[in-house]
Amino acid sequence: MKTFSLSILFLLPLGFIFGKENKRVSIPLPDSILQNLYKPHPRLLAHSEDFERLKNALKADETLKTWDAKLIEEGDKIVQEPVSKYEIPDGLRLLSTSREVVQRVYTLAMLYRLHEDKKYAERAWSELDAASKFPDWNPKHFLDVGEMTHAFAIGYDWLFDYWVKERREILKSAIMEKGLSRAMLAYQDLAKPSDAWWPKESHNWNQVCNGGIGIGALAIADEEPKYAEFILKNVILNLPIAMKTFAPDGASIEGPGYWSYATQYNVMILAALESSLKTDFGLGKIEGFAKTAVYPAYLSGPFFKSFNYADGSDSPAQGSQLFWLASKYNQPFAAIYQKQLVKKPHALDLLWYQPQLLNSNTTLPPKGAYYRHAEVVSMRSEWNNSNAFFVGFKAGDNKANHSNLDLGSFVLDALGKRWVVDLGADNYNLPGYFETKPTGKRWTYYRMRAEGHNTLVINPDKNADQDPLAETKISGFKNAGNTSFAIADLTPAYIKNAEKFRRGVALARGKTVVIQDEVKTKNPATVYWFIHTPAKININGSGKNALLTIEDKKLEARIISPANAAFSILPAVPLASSPHPEGISKNDGIQRLSIKLEGVKEERIIVEFTEAGKAGFGKKFYERLNNWK
Repeated sequence: MKTFSLSILFLLPLGFIFGKENKRVSIPLPDSILQNLYKPHPRLLAHSEDFERLKNALKADETLKTWDAKLIEEGDKIVQEPVSKYEIPDGLRLLSTSREVVQRVYTLAMLYRLHEDKKYAERAWSELDAASKFPDWNPKHFLDVGEMTHAFAIGYDWLFDYWVKERREILKSAIMEKGLSRAMLAYQDLAKPSDAWWPKESHNWNQVCNGGIGIGALAIADEEPKYAEFILKNVILNLPIAMKTFAPDGASIEGPGYWSYATQYNVMILAALESSLKTDFGLGKIEGFAKTAVYPAYLSGPFFKSFNYADGSDSPAQGSQLFWLASKYNQPFAAIYQKQLVKKPHALDLLWYQPQLLNSNTTLPPKGAYYRHAEVVSMRSEWNNSNAFFVGFKAGDNKANHSNLDLGSFVLDALGKRWVVDLGADNYNLPGYFETKPTGKRWTYYRMRAEGHNTLVINPDKNADQDPLAETKISGFKNAGNTSFAIADLTPAYIKNAEKFRRGVALARGKTVVIQDEVKTKNPATVYWFIHTPAKININGSGKNALLTIEDKKLEARIISPANAAFSILPAVPLASSPHPEGISKNDGIQRLSIKLEGVKEERIIVEFTEAGKAGFGKKFYERLNNWK
């Protein structure tokens, strides 16, 4: 049996490692983190009695019966599939393999706990044994290590009573050598810079890596207490750096897609600390975290397309962590939202589902929300109506992780369709895709630029078309009945060309959306107004009206101001004056509805959207933004 020495990992005294950080992160730690360790297995996320309760609940709850049947179907499919392989197809990431192992282990381990069929445990062993023989878990891209350590921790813990001693030793050795030891080098700044930058970051890498490594430490804490103490101190002290970004209202500056990823691991480590140590050390009380459960519902439109700002798809933000958050913080609406989205249940959906939370009399939350810090706004005409009007609108910080130059952008849903879309991320393997300095290659890619979003572009050229360092705020917000509005001061994003630029977005009486831009330039300027749409566009003779058609639904866009403006149709490709790098997405099926104005010094641009043939209700929002109320 291969052994591993701890000695090289404790070259630096703990006071050196933790003393400085204790001043930055106010999480008090006991002398022994493991003083209340629950030693039996399973202890991660659930104990034996929790699985027994779930087995009993399956007999009576129809939702759980359905999910269990689907989980069995998935598990039986996995049993027939080959084990995962060490594959890094893009030369950087083992992540697809790590995620595959996580998903398989959860499914197979849960099925064994519920049904005691050895075929599931044996197939889980085949998966874990194969991954234990990998040369490494790819520490140069540490997300891969965090996720694989998570998989091994669950497999080790949930199936502990099934494993013979030799198998336990193999799994524990893999957790220690390929997971925890790599993290310990990073915590002590002894790893290569490419492997060691993640512990104190303020974005999803912190939560995923610290979360996965933390649950690995808890899995073997009784057998390797020195490892566990060291790891868990770092996890508990570093995790708040990322968790604090949820303050004050629970939003993610990285967008709904990365909210799902980050909170999955954030909740997992908090739940594992509670089940293993009887405390989360106050992490769950960090400002904003108790409110984050309803953020995905607010950022999802009426038919569950998300407002996918930053690098993300429009798939809904979701996850079994919503059931945990709903129960932990008494947020039943989050559980109702998640239940609607469970098509392919995860093992943790079954474990954390609390049917008593899903009360048909649950009060619906307000129809509009403004999320500070992330600086995003959600407005809708109704909940629980797939034909409702919905607008997502953002200001925000171009320096945020995974940010695009999208300040002032919006999406629009109505009549069961998304009319104004965010194109989402491009290929992460494009050269310099994450090169975010002001002259970085990231800003040469269409989908990352303002011209690839639904906002203004002023005097376009080959440079970044918003200031990549800009931070902007929502300066006004009101939600009352079926009428909501938000105003953003976007001047910092356009400081090169504009003395002042404010955008107002209003949802009037739940039937009309008004976009108003007040712009004052430093010198006469060329200004483009853009939206990206999958609709067929038919512009009338004057150019003032555009009929948007998707299948049998029709939405009308009208130019209210200025008098000399007219719509035109452009392809969703870079402007002639913009960079034209190779390899970018083609944006097939998308067009731009555009307004181009020349010689602009001071102007108001007002565009109104209504269902075709219906009178607009937005006239009060033709007034200047200072008069919106």
